[in-house]
Amino acid sequence: MIASGGFADARGLVAALALGADGVNMGSRFMCTAESAIHQKVKEAIVAGTELDTELIFRSLGNTARVASNAVSREVVQILKDGGQFEDVKDLVAGKRGVKVYEIGDLDAGIWSVGTSMGLINDIPTCGELVSRMVSEAELLISGRLANMVGAGEAEPEKEAVLA
Repeated sequence: MIASGGFADARGLVAALALGADGVNMGSRFMCTAESAIHQKVKEAIVAGTELDTELIFRSLGNTARVASNAVSREVVQILKDGGQFEDVKDLVAGKRGVKVYEIGDLDAGIWSVGTSMGLINDIPTCGELVSRMVSEAELLISGRLANMVGAGEAEPEKEAVLA
């Protein structure tokens, strides 16, 4: 099982593993890597942003999406809050507009997806650096902080069965 939503660092990975996940999906985190094809200005906006710099759109339509807070997303939120329907915002949320954000770096050209995990993103590493760092930090958390929560020694057979 892969956990998804809000993961961007080793602490989240360890938490997901502790809850039984086999790994995590990190959409926003991998947007902000050297290999990501999105415009550098978008990556820099993610690094500069916090978890509060997003908007939930389409809630009243039953199809909620989280996007970066910008002039367009705030306009969409207001139109729908005032009773508007999809027809009233469809031109604002058109995919062609969002693509412009990623291609030319104009952060207000349209809506663009990013999660609250942007508040955990502080750099633009390569994918290899990101994964290596997360694995190293996760190992330290598990072998250090979490190891102190249980007694040292060999696992008992019934405990091994639970872990299998």
